[in-house]
Amino acid sequence: MIRSLLLALASLAASAAAPVHLAGSIPGPDGGWDLLGVDPATNRLFVARSDGLMMVDLATRKVTPGFVAGKRLHAALAIPGTTIGATTLGESNELLLFDTRTGAVKARVPTGKDPDAAAWDSASQKLWVMTPGDGSIDVVDAAAGRRLATLKVGGSLELAAADGAGHLFVNVEDRNELVKIDTRRVAVVARAPLPGCDGPTGLALAGRVLISACANGIARFTAAADLKPLGSAAIGARPDGAFADPARHRAYIPSGGDGTLAVFDTRGALPRLMARVSTAKGARTGAVDPRSGRVYLPSASYGAAARTGERPPMVPGSFRLLLVDPSAG
Repeated sequence: MIRSLLLALASLAASAAAPVHLAGSIPGPDGGWDLLGVDPATNRLFVARSDGLMMVDLATRKVTPGFVAGKRLHAALAIPGTTIGATTLGESNELLLFDTRTGAVKARVPTGKDPDAAAWDSASQKLWVMTPGDGSIDVVDAAAGRRLATLKVGGSLELAAADGAGHLFVNVEDRNELVKIDTRRVAVVARAPLPGCDGPTGLALAGRVLISACANGIARFTAAADLKPLGSAAIGARPDGAFADPARHRAYIPSGGDGTLAVFDTRGALPRLMARVSTAKGARTGAVDPRSGRVYLPSASYGAAARTGERPPMVPGSFRLLLVDPSAG
């Protein structure tokens, strides 16, 4: 394993007081990645990659690259209670619906420009697809494989979270704001600025509190009921995802800029930052298995950039899924 990655993992494993600990890693093919999701029904992890959807059998840790073909994939999720999975294709402006058991394509649904994140809303029983290229959200009937409506929101829409009671919340990255949507009426019902937050991306709902991951190293807390600001906490730079584990009263924000995972205790009125533990630089998105509480973080090692401001090259053979487990007690 690459030396820098070894050092990062050793740091995590050595943190005896940390609320999480390293449980290993799973190597995979090189290349870019974006969002990921666990499907408890099939015991699989789906990872959106730049060259297709990668599937990991969590029982055997067998990796299947190209489980679903595509270019510039962003979302990766399984729809609860079905055998339908969903991923977004940025290159072709499509939502691709697939069989979570076989990878067979069920439907290709045209979307707005540059489809990115997607969220399932149990209240409306619809899939909501964010298209930041035109500031819209496409509402899709996944069972029928067709787009039902398009809601104009405005701005560069990032990740979303649904409360299961008919509301969807979305971060607007270029406006530093949070939007609340009534999913039954397909209407924006509230907007609120995110004070001190620059570039909100990941969004997690922990009880009645929304946690926005901000590019400037801030986690912003907002009341879901009325979008009133509740406070903030310092996290690492350049996060992308944010996700909650309601069964264990935890929330997580991975930051790729400094290679840390912010761990929050969500049992109180406000999330409490328990720790920022070392992971690996570039580990900016993740997902949690609701059954075990295990967190999966895609990561890789990087060389030196050729010029200032350029993206550093990925070290060949360094892509890994880090496995992070909640510590006992």
